[in-house]
Amino acid sequence: MKALQLEVKGNWGHFRKAETNNNPLSHDFITKTALIGMIGAVLGIEREEMKSHFPILCDDLKYGVRIMNTVQKQSWGFTLRSVNNLFEKSPKQMEFIRNPHYIVTIGLENTRSGVIFDKFCKAIINSEACYTPILGIHNCPAELRFVQTGELIEQSGEFDTQGFISSKHKPSFKTGFRLGFDKIPTFQNDDFWNIPDKYEQVIYPSNDEKIIATGSYYILNNSSKWVLI
Repeated sequence: MKALQLEVKGNWGHFRKAETNNNPLSHDFITKTALIGMIGAVLGIEREEMKSHFPILCDDLKYGVRIMNTVQKQSWGFTLRSVNNLFEKSPKQMEFIRNPHYIVTIGLENTRSGVIFDKFCKAIINSEACYTPILGIHNCPAELRFVQTGELIEQSGEFDTQGFISSKHKPSFKTGFRLGFDKIPTFQNDDFWNIPDKYEQVIYPSNDEKIIATGSYYILNNSSKWVLI
């Protein structure tokens, strides 16, 4: 499987949990759906056109994330005012990730999306973007840096990884560091809705720690090991 690895970071990030509309909370790291939106921004694909690309790219691309630092969240308070009556106001809070920093590996599972994948690879290699890439919302711009391209080879058995593992894997826990847990969306339809049965439960380490687990995984360029979803 063709692969691209890139570094993604910024000062703030927010990947909204769909069930928290009034006072939005954030997933712990960049989701697959947020990454696909970032691909559209880099390539300059307009929102209406992106609708048809979303379900295809969700099916054709796999991704894995290594969290390079400790996940730190901070809630900010806002006062929303009515445009028609400025005396009408309501408080609102929103959760942000502070200093998000990831290594993301993307695999092309279906050559149907090969053209978009290759264009995105070229843009990342050349440090180009049509629109500013963001970490979930427009208030949170992202910095993207090319790491490497290569091949992903699927394996099965016991492995260690600095990325997340899914509910399909059997972890072997060790003491001495903290693990994170999240349930992240992996599919959006052509109306930008996250499909409820397409969420995946994941466990992840942070900093330089590794998880040992058993199950299916991928080796990138005969080196690092990744779970891709």
